[in-house]
Amino acid sequence: MDFKQAAATWWDAITSGFGRQDGLELDALGLVFVIGVPLIVTLAPGIWRFFGLYVTFVHELGHAFAALTTGRVVKGISLNFDHSGQMNSFGRVGFSATWAGFWGYPAPGLLGLVLITSAVFGWAPLALSLGALVLLVALIFIRNLAGAVIAVATAVVAQLIVVFLPLEWISIFVAALGMGLVIGSLKDLVKVIRVHTRRRRVQQSDAYILAQGSRLPAGAWLTLFAFVIIVCALASARVLYSAVTIGPV
Repeated sequence: MDFKQAAATWWDAITSGFGRQDGLELDALGLVFVIGVPLIVTLAPGIWRFFGLYVTFVHELGHAFAALTTGRVVKGISLNFDHSGQMNSFGRVGFSATWAGFWGYPAPGLLGLVLITSAVFGWAPLALSLGALVLLVALIFIRNLAGAVIAVATAVVAQLIVVFLPLEWISIFVAALGMGLVIGSLKDLVKVIRVHTRRRRVQQSDAYILAQGSRLPAGAWLTLFAFVIIVCALASARVLYSAVTIGPV
């Protein structure tokens, strides 16, 4: 297969997702996959080392998207192999900077809820296609070598999944990915709270940075992070529950 054929195959796979399929119905095996696999991915240190990089990427994209919605100009995104990252933008100080600074930690949880909802209501192929395109576009914002490696690897995996994942597995995969992001968001929330309680590397925390540019203390920002993330987690659980088809024993 030459490059033209490969590109055509990829584009056909992307555009084929711009439609709706049957909503997700979870039997016992599907429920184990959608909940069990994400738990393993996020709680097993060896696997989290890699999946956590994707969660960090989503975190920084959350900052970038929020910045763009207020008219700020995104200068670039840096990602590191220790799960840290940074999004740089410029624009007016005040609300726009605070808004962009807030939507980092909640972003994975919010995206997870969107993916789970898409899977349950039949829009999983669209979510997968749009996600793959967003990851490709995001490459232009990467500004460091480690970030380029992480972003390119993530984008390549996304394109391969779009092309090769069987249609009947798309809803399950998207729901599982969403659950992985929700759990990852909760895990990062615990991590940032520990940073503040132990007072280690506090200056690098989003809550600390937001506190420096606003009238709210870091504790208030942590509370707001927790509120949004927990609401997303509870809503995700409720949406998933609506898809369970296991009858009474």
